Amino acid sequence: MIVAERKPVEEIKALIAGHGTVCVLGCGTCVTVCLAGGEREVAVLAGALRCGNNGHFSENTIERQCDAEFFENVKDQIDASDAVLSMACGVGVQMAARLFPNKPVYPALNTKFMGVSDKAGEWSENCLACGDCKLGIFGGVCPVTRCSKSLANGPCGGSTKGRCEVNPEKLECGWQLIYDRLKSLNKLDTLAEIAPPRDWSKTHAGGPRKLSREDVAGL
Repeated sequence: MIVAERKPVEEIKALIAGHGTVCVLGCGTCVTVCLAGGEREVAVLAGALRCGNNGHFSENTIERQCDAEFFENVKDQIDASDAVLSMACGVGVQMAARLFPNKPVYPALNTKFMGVSDKAGEWSENCLACGDCKLGIFGGVCPVTRCSKSLANGPCGGSTKGRCEVNPEKLECGWQLIYDRLKSLNKLDTLAEIAPPRDWSKTHAGGPRKLSREDVAGL
């Protein structure tokens, strides 16, 4: 899922300064799961913004801000507002801006990464969306993300006792995780093969990416 966190209230207030009516719009998927932009968070933020502010703040939460169809139910509410304060990831903010070109749309969150929930209140990054997934040969552990240097052929000289030199107290060595996983699967022989250089043209090197499927086009 996409993990995000709310911007400081003072930063948000500065963004929406000058707007009399603001629609605070939440997203019911990823940012709800990571407790950053769901219905509850919308209510908390709207309440904080009303304190000492003469503006009017309406509230709503749609299922997904990354899909245009879910904006239909809030179109009238947005049309009646001077601006939109989106509590979605950056993708949702940009979708709202695309659908309402004459309406200022501001982000209430900082989009952090794609990751997993480790425990209550804690998430970690697991994927960089590099466009060329090699998890199948690395035991389900991503070297691009889990290794601080994104090394494709084994650990660097800074790996000590399974910890990463970038931050030994907080970071496990990604390649130690790969080794341990492959060992448990009896697939250490996989590491004898040299991984070719990564094709970075499949990531953001060529600009924003698109995915088209002819089998679902027009449905």
